[in-house]
Amino acid sequence: MIKASNGKLMQALSIFTHALRFFKEHALQELSDQSSTKILNEDVRWVITVPAIWKAAAKQFMRQAAYNLLIALEPEAASIYVRRLRMHQLVPERHAYKTLSPRKEGTPEPMNMDKVCDEMRNEPVVVPLKGVEVVGSELNEPGSSGIREVMFVMMIVMLSSLTGTRYIVIDCGGGTVDITVHEMESKYGNLHELYKATGGPYGSVGVDIEFEKLLVDIFGSDFMEAFKYKRPAGFVDLMIAFESRKRAATPYKNNPLNVSLPFSFIDYHKKFRNSQVESAIRKYGDKDIRWSSQGMLRLNPEAMRRLFQPTLDRIKQSVDIRYMFLVGGFSESQILQHELRREFGHLLRIIIPQDVSLTILKGAVCFGMDPTVVKLRKSRMTYGVGVLNRFVSGKHPRQKLVHKDGVDWCTDVFDKFVITDQSVALGDTTLRSYTPAKAGQKTSIINIYCSERSDSEFITDRHVERVGSLCLDLSHVQYGQALPRRREIQTRMIFGDTEIKVTALDVATGKCVRAAIDFLSK
Repeated sequence: MIKASNGKLMQALSIFTHALRFFKEHALQELSDQSSTKILNEDVRWVITVPAIWKAAAKQFMRQAAYNLLIALEPEAASIYVRRLRMHQLVPERHAYKTLSPRKEGTPEPMNMDKVCDEMRNEPVVVPLKGVEVVGSELNEPGSSGIREVMFVMMIVMLSSLTGTRYIVIDCGGGTVDITVHEMESKYGNLHELYKATGGPYGSVGVDIEFEKLLVDIFGSDFMEAFKYKRPAGFVDLMIAFESRKRAATPYKNNPLNVSLPFSFIDYHKKFRNSQVESAIRKYGDKDIRWSSQGMLRLNPEAMRRLFQPTLDRIKQSVDIRYMFLVGGFSESQILQHELRREFGHLLRIIIPQDVSLTILKGAVCFGMDPTVVKLRKSRMTYGVGVLNRFVSGKHPRQKLVHKDGVDWCTDVFDKFVITDQSVALGDTTLRSYTPAKAGQKTSIINIYCSERSDSEFITDRHVERVGSLCLDLSHVQYGQALPRRREIQTRMIFGDTEIKVTALDVATGKCVRAAIDFLSK
């Protein structure tokens, strides 16, 4: 359930479904208007991007909200697009302005048209430049040559041509920050994920939260709660006004930023407090926060920086790398760019595309054209099934011992198909064969479990949760021949895609079922 600013509750799935349907219909109408041709839903391959750190439950939620689409992970989409860029399409570092200058009159060839990444054959892939040695201490020297500029774009770690090119992608979005490590194959340009995504809820929404805290400090929590409830549209207008000022904030200018308070805010405050907004701001007593003569909340650069600082600190604490490539909408913020360069500039270079907020969107289009470009991913979770194994004294705990048909069994064993951070290629399949616990049983139910830990041994362990089940009908009334009493059931998990597929096959009858994996139910 999602709570609106007026306190009303509504199902989150319904909200997302309506929002996505609006975007789809709007996009189809725009395409139809611009092409003078009626574009239908089936004419389009739809791709939706999600943070790499999202868990399976969140991906399932998005899948249910919008059918018939591809799910792309945002850092992967960024990587796919970035390899197509040219040098002039990057945000220059302050010491590199001379190197990244525009074309001059009379210059026969445009400057800075070097590709961010070289091409091998006809594939637009990232490959190391051969025969060039670069000393690490020269990375941050302001006079570095054009060759070095090309080589270290995307924060490339130069390895042997057999290994491919490795780099870090930091995707700073509205809600989350994704930190991923990728390798680009030298020969074909396919992506390999070298380490599972890390990060957290450290997006630009954190700055909004700090602004709301500031408003509470100035005007009181009782007023802010009442204003959200009584004037929800006014509160949205207020946050939109702050959003524009947040995007304009820069560490390179000392100009104050004026946030326009909507009339509904000023009017409701007067009725609620029987006093003017200006009086509350003056009473707050912060020299960096004033009421302007134009009737706006004026924030000096230091006040705006304080709103950014908690989120910036969380991002910096999450970064433990040598090389960085910065993408995502929040990466537009010059305050974020400046802070990361100030914190890590002596250790690494941070490269940012000019159209940083559109990088993931454009990469998603590239992904939609070829979803097989990502060949290797790291499993976010440990996945497996619950089974009975022969009891081994000294290995299995006594409380797991059960007796069936004269045999000692260990119950609740977590039989793992893949473990956390294990590499899984696109289409990788793990196949296990099982036998029903009792001969002649009519149905066989195989429960599917997951865990964030790789060392979980039993499905009853603290970090293990059931996420789905496979139910096979083992009755053989419809078959004219006798079937074996001990049936073989093959359980198969297919990995490597953004979502996992699970099936079970009754070998004797050829009957196959798919798992009803449900990460949303508890």
